[in-house]
Amino acid sequence: MCKMDRSSEEESEINDSDVEEYEAKYYSRLKAGELKVKNTEKTYRCPFCAGKKKQDYNHKDLLQHASGIGASNRKGKVKATHRALERYLRNDVAGTSSSSMQLMVVEKRPSKRRDEKFVWPWMGILVNVPTEYRNGRYVGESGNRMKEQLSRFHPLKVHALWNYKGHTGTAIVDFSKDWTGFKDAMAFENHFESERYGKRDWTERRHRGVEIYGWVARADDYNSPGPVGEHLRKNGDLKTVGDLTNEESRKTDKLVANLASEIEEKNKHLQELECKYNETTLSLDKMMEQRDQLLHAYNEEIRKMQKLARDHSRRIFEENENLRLELDAKRKELDFRRRQLDRLAAQNDYDKRKLEDEKQKNAMKDSSLHLATIEQQKADESVLRLVEEQKREKEAALKKILQLEKQLDARQKLELEIQQLKGKLQVMKHMGGEEDSSVKKKMDEMSEQLNEKIEEMEGMEELNQALIIKERKSNDELQEARKELISGLTEMLSGRSLIGIKRMGELDEKPFRNACKQRYSKEDADVKAMMFCSKWQDELRNPEWHPFKVIIADEKEKEVIKEDDEKLQTLKEELGDEVHEAVTMALLEMNEYNPSGRYVVSELWNYKEGRKATLKEVVQYILKQWKTHKRKR
Repeated sequence: MCKMDRSSEEESEINDSDVEEYEAKYYSRLKAGELKVKNTEKTYRCPFCAGKKKQDYNHKDLLQHASGIGASNRKGKVKATHRALERYLRNDVAGTSSSSMQLMVVEKRPSKRRDEKFVWPWMGILVNVPTEYRNGRYVGESGNRMKEQLSRFHPLKVHALWNYKGHTGTAIVDFSKDWTGFKDAMAFENHFESERYGKRDWTERRHRGVEIYGWVARADDYNSPGPVGEHLRKNGDLKTVGDLTNEESRKTDKLVANLASEIEEKNKHLQELECKYNETTLSLDKMMEQRDQLLHAYNEEIRKMQKLARDHSRRIFEENENLRLELDAKRKELDFRRRQLDRLAAQNDYDKRKLEDEKQKNAMKDSSLHLATIEQQKADESVLRLVEEQKREKEAALKKILQLEKQLDARQKLELEIQQLKGKLQVMKHMGGEEDSSVKKKMDEMSEQLNEKIEEMEGMEELNQALIIKERKSNDELQEARKELISGLTEMLSGRSLIGIKRMGELDEKPFRNACKQRYSKEDADVKAMMFCSKWQDELRNPEWHPFKVIIADEKEKEVIKEDDEKLQTLKEELGDEVHEAVTMALLEMNEYNPSGRYVVSELWNYKEGRKATLKEVVQYILKQWKTHKRKR
């Protein structure tokens, strides 16, 4: 046959009456090798399903594929080609995995089954099932055993039929309700027909032997009397393939209509959601615009606050710089005054020695000179005492107010100079009368110097008072600022940060808890720790308990804890060194920061260096935290 004839033959369709003829033609072509079936020794392909993805069947799967399509309701040419392939696989190609016990499928069906009535759900009938008479009843193979033997056809269940005599020798095979079940049922019938154990063989043979016969249940079986008919009528109905196809089409049309209605509803709902989405989007855009405006206003306000803070800091820095320059000028002036007083003291010593010489020369001349000498000695002793007194006062002032050290020193030396001048005036009065012009002239000069010194001292006193008032005001402002920071930043500044609020004189409960865990049970440890901590906190507040002693360290008096204090020794023996150290530390803090009140006070504290924090450190820390918080936002 030429190539053109062959292609036109393949494109044309055939009627169901020509299926057997075309089956024979394609079988001949398969045997002649014109159509390729084998891929390898173990894999096969369907030459009539070239567009399918799977082309690596094994012998068993390809045989099942060919038999299923050959038994279906497809077009005539498709059925003819696959029946030819099934025949070729069975007769000419031996499957390597098949065994002597495996059931083979050969289809020999009528070409027209669309109007033929079958029992639905699909059921197969097995007759002549081997039975045995035992104990007054017939027994045979169970349904599960027969199901295993028929597993090639994928039965759902096998029902052995019984009556009052026992096993009837018949069984019903249930297949699935879908078209796959129909294919399995027809393969089941084709198998028995190919082995000549079908329904026709059962009805025509007189000698049926011991072999099992089987076929697919149809209308005549459904209407037959006996156990088979009863079972079929009870569990199934008569339907044609066309009825099932039409029913399935109606269900599909109904499902498509329902799906179309549901899609329309979904589209309406989707449009509503889109409208809501657009409204929400517009609202969200408006809110975002308002948020941006608020954020911009907030940033502007923050920038203004930062500018004000910078300006304020610059003014404070400038004022501090002016004060520093003023203090440097005062310090230089006081140094000059000190040098001047030193020169005056040296001149005073020179005058004193000269006066001694004059007294020795004029001792015999006048008794008043003797009195003058005595007065001079008294004046010298007074001056020396005054010098010692002024030195002590100067040292005390240096200890108390460091900023006023130079000013107080100048004042003390000025007072010393005034006292010396007064002493000299008293000496001059006793040395001569009004007729001694040189003495009187010198007394007038010293009186003028004394008045100048007094005026100068009064001016320095006024300056000193002004500085003291300014210092006290600055100290008051600093203390108020510290109090405000402590009260306002208690939650922000904690012990976990670099700068925090420390309660001076407050006991830490942790050492008590550690000590109680070692000495008491787990249940009582926390209660005991709280009890001991509360008890010793009350002891710290007791003003009558003062376990301190005064020592001299670096020429200064200093209060330290008495090591032999009875209460502290008892505490150390009872709860250990850690608790003893915590109590002594709280005592020292309370004695340093609030010795008169004996109660806990809050203080700004630098935890890194273990000391009281300055206002500058606190402000710097707060600004740093504020900047960090701003960046996070």
